[in-house]
Amino acid sequence: MEAMLSQAKQLCPFIKRSSTATLRQLSTGRRNGQSLLTRAGYNCPIMRKALVKQQRHYVAPTKPVHARVPTLDQVHLRAGVVDTSKGSELCPHAQAAMAASRGEHKTELSPAFPYEGFYGDILQKKKDDKSYRIFNNVNRLAKEFPLAHPRDPTKRINVWCSNDYLGMGKHKEVVKSMHDSIDTYGAGAGGTRNIAGHNMSAERLERSLAQLHHKEAALVFSSCFVANDACLSTLGSKLPNCVIFSDESNHASMIQGIRNSRAEKILFKHNDIQDLERKLQSVDPSRPKIIAFESVYSMHGDVGPISQICDLAEKYGAITFLDEVHAVGMYGKHGGGVAEETAGLMERVDIITGTLAKAYGCVGGYIAASAKCVDTVRSLAPGFIFTTSLPPHLMTGALTAVEHLKQSQYERAAQRLAVSRTKAALTSIGIPILANNTHILPVMVGSAEKAKLASDELFTKHNIYVQSINYPTVPVGTERLRITPGPAHSPIMIEQLKEAIDSIWTEHNLPRIDAWSARGVNVGLGVKMDSVTNERGFVGAMHQAPVIDVAHQPLISASA
Repeated sequence: MEAMLSQAKQLCPFIKRSSTATLRQLSTGRRNGQSLLTRAGYNCPIMRKALVKQQRHYVAPTKPVHARVPTLDQVHLRAGVVDTSKGSELCPHAQAAMAASRGEHKTELSPAFPYEGFYGDILQKKKDDKSYRIFNNVNRLAKEFPLAHPRDPTKRINVWCSNDYLGMGKHKEVVKSMHDSIDTYGAGAGGTRNIAGHNMSAERLERSLAQLHHKEAALVFSSCFVANDACLSTLGSKLPNCVIFSDESNHASMIQGIRNSRAEKILFKHNDIQDLERKLQSVDPSRPKIIAFESVYSMHGDVGPISQICDLAEKYGAITFLDEVHAVGMYGKHGGGVAEETAGLMERVDIITGTLAKAYGCVGGYIAASAKCVDTVRSLAPGFIFTTSLPPHLMTGALTAVEHLKQSQYERAAQRLAVSRTKAALTSIGIPILANNTHILPVMVGSAEKAKLASDELFTKHNIYVQSINYPTVPVGTERLRITPGPAHSPIMIEQLKEAIDSIWTEHNLPRIDAWSARGVNVGLGVKMDSVTNERGFVGAMHQAPVIDVAHQPLISASA
């Protein structure tokens, strides 16, 4: 203590003019566990720094204080305190601090954070690595599917990357049902489902979706991104000590939902059953577990091993969360997705999610599960509770599409035939398509810059729109074009696409099948879609009339 006081007297005139007895009394007097002298020191802008530094480094050797602290004259000159010789009960450093607080001494503030510069730096990095995205202006034409016009409404482009997979967004009965609903109920929903936004359209659509997936209940959301996020975040946060096993290739909506749940996450290798089982074995059997995966992976086109994952879930006491976004309407006799392809499999999956925006051609997403599970999400999920409901006309249009595709096979058969022909045409000239058995054709490029170049030239030189897919949607080095042939893509259109892609690959020396195969990438036809279609008896006379005007196919009534 004596040494500290002696050192402090060199710094502070308040301490210097106080008697040792007074200082000792202050040092022994305490308030709230702290000496009065220390409390007074923390009120002094100079002594506070010394005390804090001493507190942090009390065991370390220190330099002489005068080497680290400005002289009193310097402090007083800066603070405007000239005369410190007269007695005062207030430390002159504290006086200086008080003067500064009254505005008698102003210090220069640091400049504000450069927000616009920060945004600019981020965008420049995206532009430098060629992953910056520019939206093409594409205006799809209801009566000329799959054609659209760019900014110039007199021109036409052929859209080869739409997720309106079956053209149901242009189907005359879907459009008519939406018109009728708008005429009756108007444009908007009027509120959240809890406040003025619940209606017969929602009830009918949810009953239809529950029946489609052989579940007790369903719940409609504004999108399937929201549905996945809301369901996983709610269940993951409410199930006690829950752990979520997630396929490493899962969609961003599932990743976001898992992150928002704050539950423990364990990634397993893509479609790797052995890796998943090893990781399930490492977790206490009594812990709640969710296995989250997809049926059709949108950027690869491959299919998840649903039945085997259900086996593991039943063995290790987990529930299954299956995203069928790219499969509902497309697969299964009634459009129930990949899980419907195998008898009894849908019943084994605990939670199925799907979209109304792809094969059904409208907008929205949903979950289907047990009544109690759905009611839990309905009651607790902010993504459902605090957002305006889908308008009645959108739910009516979606219901019309769902009911039609429960019975009609025309659209699925025509689309599969177009996929088969497009795959055969492109692979015949060595264009590297990731091998898969689905409707998604990932054409490998391997460079963000070249993928964008190929997309731009298809658009500007050939009036063909195929969007490039870059990081972070796919890993760096696997950049690609993603082609989704539709039922109205005719043999002539397929030939035009083939010639356009061939010319771009040749001009820019882009790698073909041999080059990608040498890297160990599985490119090629996969299972031919037309053989799959034939096995299920969908085509028949359609081989003689492959181009179907989907927009004018007769609608099969839900009551038929």
